[in-house]
Amino acid sequence: MRALLCIVLTLLAFQAKGQTYEVGLLGGGLNNIGDVGRMNFISPSGPAFGGIFKWNKSKRYAWRASALYGTFTADDAKSDMASRQQRGYILDHTLLEVSAGLELNFVEYNLHSLSQAFTPYLYTGIAYFRYDFNYFDAGVLQETGQKEGSFAIPMTVGAKLRLNQFLILGAEVGARYTFTDNLDASNPEGSNFEQFRFGNILSDDWYVFSGLTLTYTFGRVVCSDCFE
Repeated sequence: MRALLCIVLTLLAFQAKGQTYEVGLLGGGLNNIGDVGRMNFISPSGPAFGGIFKWNKSKRYAWRASALYGTFTADDAKSDMASRQQRGYILDHTLLEVSAGLELNFVEYNLHSLSQAFTPYLYTGIAYFRYDFNYFDAGVLQETGQKEGSFAIPMTVGAKLRLNQFLILGAEVGARYTFTDNLDASNPEGSNFEQFRFGNILSDDWYVFSGLTLTYTFGRVVCSDCFE
């Protein structure tokens, strides 16, 4: 029975070769880039966390999917622009994102090797997110309690290091170019909201996730004492 079990495990290991999976967590912070608050590219103003899954198809690339929930605060008082400081708008936002796409390694990254592995990487794909539909009226944020959905293009750069046979630690910064201009409550859609629009209505908003990932690898079987 033991020999049969080891044969099955060995066959599974052979079948999984080159198709190692990763599942784990990601955590860090969010910030927005728009018509309210700071314009800094990396300036987390609220926490973000979620889950991540990768399917390593080769040493050079992996299919990737993730879910992310976070909050950010856009505060004119913290902006470098005097006009925004004088205006004094502020809003707190919640956001839920799901994303899928392709992760490309700068160098060959072999998860089946027992030696230490490290590589920078790029990630892009498509993201869908839900956000709060709000607007400003006479400088006061009007919270409608409604949610809106939109798509975004993630543009992520990072680096990952295998800590041991099963754990991989990563760090990344990912900007999302969205297809909405109301993430900062500056451009609510609908004819009833035209009077509440301000800022550059020809430029859509961005949001940025900066943080760490920790994943567990599986999909291969090690059976060192099968035939002892």
